[in-house]
Amino acid sequence: MTAIIRSVLATLVVSSTLVAQAPSRGALVTRIDSIVNAALAAPFSGFSVAVVKGRDTLTMKAYGSANIELGVAATPATVYRIGSLTKQFTSSLVMQLVEQGKIGLEDPLSKYRPGIPAHWRSITVHQLLNHTSGIPSYTDVGPQVRNVFVTGTSRDSLIAMLYVDSLMFAPGTGFYYNNSGYYLLGMLIEQITGKTYAANVAELVKPLGLEHTMYCGTGPLIPGRANGYDRQGPTLVNAAYINMDIPYSAGSICSTAGDLVTWSRALASGRVVRPESYRTMTTPVKLASVRPMTYGFGLGADTLGTHRVVSHGGNVNGFAAGLMHLPDDSLFVAVLSNTSSAPSARIADDIVRAVIGVPRVAVAPRDVALSADERAAMLGRYSLVQPDGSRREVSLVEQDGHIALSIPGQPPMVLLRQDGSVFTVRGQTATRVFFEMNGGRVAGFILDRGSRPLPARRIP
Repeated sequence: MTAIIRSVLATLVVSSTLVAQAPSRGALVTRIDSIVNAALAAPFSGFSVAVVKGRDTLTMKAYGSANIELGVAATPATVYRIGSLTKQFTSSLVMQLVEQGKIGLEDPLSKYRPGIPAHWRSITVHQLLNHTSGIPSYTDVGPQVRNVFVTGTSRDSLIAMLYVDSLMFAPGTGFYYNNSGYYLLGMLIEQITGKTYAANVAELVKPLGLEHTMYCGTGPLIPGRANGYDRQGPTLVNAAYINMDIPYSAGSICSTAGDLVTWSRALASGRVVRPESYRTMTTPVKLASVRPMTYGFGLGADTLGTHRVVSHGGNVNGFAAGLMHLPDDSLFVAVLSNTSSAPSARIADDIVRAVIGVPRVAVAPRDVALSADERAAMLGRYSLVQPDGSRREVSLVEQDGHIALSIPGQPPMVLLRQDGSVFTVRGQTATRVFFEMNGGRVAGFILDRGSRPLPARRIP
């Protein structure tokens, strides 16, 4: 009995020590400030940040500028383009239609668009939602589409540009982050409802009180909208123009950090779609692949330590966004920036780690040797998609018994095999490269530096 009492007392001492060491609310708010201010020094134009835990708003704050040239400071009410965070709004609209019996997840695309080419006919709504359709992403296919980013074009004309391309893989057999799928979903939403995508978004967010969340068209005046910037070396410049009808239902919504926290809470609590629909949206796709899959329907579902995380990032000309929700911790973090290269998703992750006490620990990567045959199967030229959607020719070359990724103008990235077809990069522990095999030869790879994964395909 005495031993048991000693054990209990020891546990109480440890517990009290842990409580004493937990950061105070003030210290946590100061830590969040330091995380954002450290990033702002890079330089980036501005950030708006919302951090809410339960009913406690830890931070609702802005940093830097909404418009540098006019000297306008960013505020918590500053409106930003949110890029691919749009996809969770689109998938929610689709799931509402599923709940109403107006569309089926396993319906073939041909049911709604009978004029599509034969090799698209078996693609399902489900595969458009989780990026397993095999359709090339219109943001990646080259100059013939890039030109319309400025001029604009009709929905049907843009999609028709993809008809001549073969599928990247048989539908349902691979994963490729794909804006075309969500563009098509927007068209289906309009077709089924008889209303514009913008009107559907307005009806979706109105009951939630999201007054600053809307379809972010190029023409309309939007009070509080930030100007977007890019970085050229150490200098900020105005972001390249983009007709916002091109990102459309894959990336054309605007919002504020506070609205996004409210949205994320409403979505998770059953106020947008039914709980079973939300579970479907946050269930990762299952594929026969060594690459770990975390993508559902417009949302990623993963873990951070023992904590469940639902998240997504977003990038569009001049803007970068990150949104995270930890269901078991009732924690919501939104980080929006008006600089396209800003690490908003990384900042959100750093804030989450500070709040839940999971530090970023560097783990020494493995270096599993490659055989000569394995190296030979990887060598060659590849077409790598850049963050702006353009393509660049890169090479996998042999270097001292390793494979290195050679990107023109950059030092070679020496790859270290971790397990199977998963590699990291020497000196860049946060970078991952996932290889895809076909017939004993590498067909392509995914370069993941912690934001948007960049796909590459072998050049024949």
